[in-house]
Amino acid sequence: MDGLSVPSHGLKILPGTANRALAEEIARHIGVELCKVTLTRFADGEIFVRIDENVRGNDVFIVQPTNPPAENVLELLLMIDAAKRASAARVTVVMPYYGYSRQDRKDQPRVAIGAKLVANMIMAAGAHRVLGIDFHQHQLQGFFDIPVDHLYAMPVFTAHYRKKQLKDIVVVAPDVGSAKMARGFAKRLNAALAIIDKRRPAANVAEVVNVVGEVEGKDCILTDDMIDTAGTVSEAARALKDLGAHSVFCCATHALLSGPARDRLMASPIEEVAVTDTIALPEDRRFEKLAILSVGELLSKAIRFTHAEQSVSSLFD
Repeated sequence: MDGLSVPSHGLKILPGTANRALAEEIARHIGVELCKVTLTRFADGEIFVRIDENVRGNDVFIVQPTNPPAENVLELLLMIDAAKRASAARVTVVMPYYGYSRQDRKDQPRVAIGAKLVANMIMAAGAHRVLGIDFHQHQLQGFFDIPVDHLYAMPVFTAHYRKKQLKDIVVVAPDVGSAKMARGFAKRLNAALAIIDKRRPAANVAEVVNVVGEVEGKDCILTDDMIDTAGTVSEAARALKDLGAHSVFCCATHALLSGPARDRLMASPIEEVAVTDTIALPEDRRFEKLAILSVGELLSKAIRFTHAEQSVSSLFD
């Protein structure tokens, strides 16, 4: 337990079905068994949740990302409600991936703000805290009226790339919005920074206009919070290669890999795509270039710190 003495008594890890493997790894790092829970469907598909052991007065951590299908959100809400009605002392939602987080503002008329709606539902269900990794925007923490611990996957990626011993590294932000995150990443790797100027003619369509920064002859690392259809990183990688980059790597915390993403990444000049296991990735979305890094240890430390009423921010000092 990394020299940290944290009592495991009273701590329960409640796994959802969206990413049970991650919940199992978290429990293994903490040194506890997963809480027994029944998650089944009625004949019509309705979700049934029952916690199969006593959680009265316990510190309950529900591990459930809210990526599609939308039933993952409803399952999370039912698990929160079940824990609350079972008299848990505190219910913490461990949400490695915050689904619907891209719908965070009214950028066009008559649209829903899905990220706020999901936050409202989590609070209404009775959660006391939220623990997440790399929200799409940091401001999303303000959608909750309960404490939010926002973790970063950057230490996981930093350790991964240090092992590769790359030379002349340039961390490349795929758009201006990612520049702050990329700058912090570059600082930890003692690397230079470049920014891609892109525009979106339509949703999930990206077009590279210009690259700000020197990339010729360099080992480039494209970094983003998520890869969905992979249009952005594929076009960015080609632009970097056209400008003479020695090699192009890519890393993203959340691997949605929707639609043509797998084929685009395989056909791109990217040498390796490093992602984390915040989202359970089925075999048909995996490919040779893909490296899946675990955030299980990071989340287990955050859970232990939260349970022991210690500072979670100290993980990133």
